[in-house]
Amino acid sequence: MKFTRRSVTGLIAGAAIAAGFGVGAKAQEVTLSLHGFLPPQANIPKLIIDPWIRQIEEASGGRIKIVHYPSMQLGGRPPELYDQVVDGIADITYTVVGYTPGRFPSTEVFELPFFVPDSRAASAALWQLIDEKLQDTEFADTQILGAWMHGPGVIHANQPVRLPSDLNGMKVRGPSRMINKLLETLGATPVGMPVPAVPEALSKGVIDATVIPWEVTGALKVPELVHNHTEFAGDYFYTVSFVLAMNKEKWESLPDDLKQVFLDNSGIKFSVFAADQQTNADIPAREAAIKLGNKIITVEGDDLKVWHDAARPVYDSWLQEMKAKGIDGQALIDYAKKKMAAYKG
Repeated sequence: MKFTRRSVTGLIAGAAIAAGFGVGAKAQEVTLSLHGFLPPQANIPKLIIDPWIRQIEEASGGRIKIVHYPSMQLGGRPPELYDQVVDGIADITYTVVGYTPGRFPSTEVFELPFFVPDSRAASAALWQLIDEKLQDTEFADTQILGAWMHGPGVIHANQPVRLPSDLNGMKVRGPSRMINKLLETLGATPVGMPVPAVPEALSKGVIDATVIPWEVTGALKVPELVHNHTEFAGDYFYTVSFVLAMNKEKWESLPDDLKQVFLDNSGIKFSVFAADQQTNADIPAREAAIKLGNKIITVEGDDLKVWHDAARPVYDSWLQEMKAKGIDGQALIDYAKKKMAAYKG
């Protein structure tokens, strides 16, 4: 074990306690690896993960050190991140839940089209769903420290998209099973891929469009590769869920006071913070696209109803799929709506 001046001081203090009371209190240093798929300059690492790391380290009094490995530096592909933590290749990861299709079916309720009114409310609700119902079931093989949703999903395309019919024949990248199902229902040809693969796929014509929130477009240079962006008024066209997960054995090996450091600086407050940071980052990214002279299309009014009607079959098929899995999909919809409505900010 490598000892810092702080940890040595803790050992001396522990020895003093042992001498005075017969019980030793040894300061412990824990080093954890955190593996991520985005480059360090992207908004999630820069605005969410790195500040969280600093907060955990500070709150632990230097007893916890977290080493962040961005851009898949520990190897593998983004869809493998969750299993890397399960297997102990990394101690912690943040990842898109939908990168492992069908593995966490209950969370898909938040990816239903035109369902989420606000990322912060949805993140609070998602955290509560995991904490109350899923930690010991769908997520039993890790310890979930945070869960959040990004801001409104946007279509970024090489040609204008105003109506679902404009998607006919277009190859569109989607981030998850649910979003790919939505794209297919709307007439597009969905192409599943992690977000780091988007720039090359757009530049080589592998895809004609991608759906991502505004905030990540700058890091991926998307406004330089396509020049049409379709937004939707009101409830989000779609959004995607993320989790911050720790290896279960590593979590259980932590002393109670260090577990408490994570609990005090994670959970629902962190989840809402993450959503807030990611959603706020949409604004400058959108402004950058406008400065490039790109076309922003906002779907509203009667056109919006066309999209809502076209997306409705996604609900019906999802409810049937949940029933086949023994999950009450309508109860999940009702739960999510209730929790989102109760969110007060």
